[in-house]
Amino acid sequence: MAVYPAGVVLLMAVLAVFAPALLPGWAIAVLEGILGVVLVWALLFFRDPHRETPRDDALLLAPADGRITDVETVEEADFIGGPALRVGIFLSIFDTHINRAPCDARVERITHRRGRYVNAMNPLAGKVNESNNVAMVRTNHPEDRLLVRQISGAVARRIVCAVREGQRLAGGERFGMIKFGSRTELYLPASEHVNCMVRPGDKVKAGLTPLVRYLDL
Repeated sequence: MAVYPAGVVLLMAVLAVFAPALLPGWAIAVLEGILGVVLVWALLFFRDPHRETPRDDALLLAPADGRITDVETVEEADFIGGPALRVGIFLSIFDTHINRAPCDARVERITHRRGRYVNAMNPLAGKVNESNNVAMVRTNHPEDRLLVRQISGAVARRIVCAVREGQRLAGGERFGMIKFGSRTELYLPASEHVNCMVRPGDKVKAGLTPLVRYLDL
């Protein structure tokens, strides 16, 4: 999760100072101002704030910062194996882009798929865009199958997944990020025993905001 873009911008800013023979003074000043703004934005984009994750086995927490775009029941035959509740989160370029585990879980399978780069606000982006599926199984009761899908957007071009199959994650633990605007989806088995706690338009924070509560725990 290194801040490579910020480092590149900083290097360019330093080099601009030593290029008076190539550019007039006013051009260097303008360039330095632009690079300074870009540097601040890059540092803000790659920020990784410390968060105290709620410890409640009945909750599934947001896997990403952003705004809820859709909450619906869909068919997810690949890993969930039937009807699934899908909660979609759109991450703008101003949101923190660190992905976090929704609960204590074990990573069962990681599947990367190449695709397009359409607007990540569209729920169809999960079907056509480049994506990375992190399939998990809760390590607490109920041992449901969960799927966190990292989806690229119109600007995003790189999905980072820093976990491996078989690895155990604690609720709220960092496992990856999507660079420069994207979408993250959480899938879980649709059931009368779960209560979705968010609706479209809600703002959420990874590892902090409860998305779902198990009613029988």
